[in-house]
Amino acid sequence: MANFNTIVSLQLFFFSSYILLIPSCLAYNVVSFGARGDGRTDSTAPFLRAWMAACSSASPNNVYVPRGTYVIRPVTFTGPCRSRIEFRIDGTVIAPADYNVIGGSSFWILFYKVSRLSVYGGTIDAKGHGFWSCRRSGHSCPPGARSITFLWCDNVLLSGLKSLNSQIMNVAIDYSSHVRVQNVRIRSPSGSPNTDGIHVENSRDVTIKDSIIQTGDDCISIGPGSMNMLIQKIGCGPGHGISIGSLANSYNEAGVQNITVANSVFTKTQNGVRIKSWARPSDGYAKNLMFRNLVMRNVGFPILIDQNYCPEDSCPHQGSGVKVSEVTYKNVKGTSSTQQAIKLDCSNTSPCTGIKLQDIKLTFVDYRLRRPALTYCRNAHGRHGGTVIPKSCF
Repeated sequence: MANFNTIVSLQLFFFSSYILLIPSCLAYNVVSFGARGDGRTDSTAPFLRAWMAACSSASPNNVYVPRGTYVIRPVTFTGPCRSRIEFRIDGTVIAPADYNVIGGSSFWILFYKVSRLSVYGGTIDAKGHGFWSCRRSGHSCPPGARSITFLWCDNVLLSGLKSLNSQIMNVAIDYSSHVRVQNVRIRSPSGSPNTDGIHVENSRDVTIKDSIIQTGDDCISIGPGSMNMLIQKIGCGPGHGISIGSLANSYNEAGVQNITVANSVFTKTQNGVRIKSWARPSDGYAKNLMFRNLVMRNVGFPILIDQNYCPEDSCPHQGSGVKVSEVTYKNVKGTSSTQQAIKLDCSNTSPCTGIKLQDIKLTFVDYRLRRPALTYCRNAHGRHGGTVIPKSCF
């Protein structure tokens, strides 16, 4: 586990090398449709023409982006396509310099209602710095764009992609199923606002693995309606950790269930693994959650359930209706940068049940204070097994 980041970096290197060896004579090269990889020319229309040609083909085909730097505005690659389709990127795709061009759209690169899709390799750079500066200044700003989104898609592979400087979310998966994300590298500055690495919502059968995520918000965020997810071998940090929620955004809200986060390393993140909900009525739930084999390195709150989530001043201050149940934390070790290494702050109207702490060893990193790490529990019920440090409250 100690060499996880090195292992994943090597995996990414070899995978990238493999991508570069793929020949440029693929079926639908965007350059053949008028794209120019000079870093200045708007290539949106040629990208769309190449997509439409490949998508309408009766046999499996490829859209190919060769080496070079291609500028594209917000673009939607729409399905369904007649056959399996690959989108291979050896070059770099960048957003226009003016952040308003993509910032007024919810999406920069959108795949919509596409099945049997594979997206391989390459770099996308949303040039988010100007947008973040606008947000920090308090001026009137556009809502911001997600860098790459899969909406109403099925049977998707995203592999080998590097996403840089997203205005908001780097990768979003919404209303989709059977999605595999692997060997991706996501990087946004630690101070960039709301730049989630990967966001999943209203989707099922999603696997995210073998990836390094460095961002200003959650490395991975899991929203309502997500189920049957496996997240493993992730290097997370900086960022806010891996979060389920925030939940209770509305009363009639789909639940979250059957989520596993395993074999991952968190380095100097605000949180480790977190479940968060607003303190307001809701019929939502989060159940059958497994967090196992995790390493925490100087993490703010390594284990956190926060059902009084309040990032700003205007918070509901009611009781969260979200029912959190059957949550297991197993073999979680490392250091906490706050004394409350385990914080289970559950709802007074809908307490957490079925929480299990097993083989936990978390220590407070500030040895100068000579204080032990602590466990804080409120409205939380469960059991413990093996050695649990800090001491379990069950």
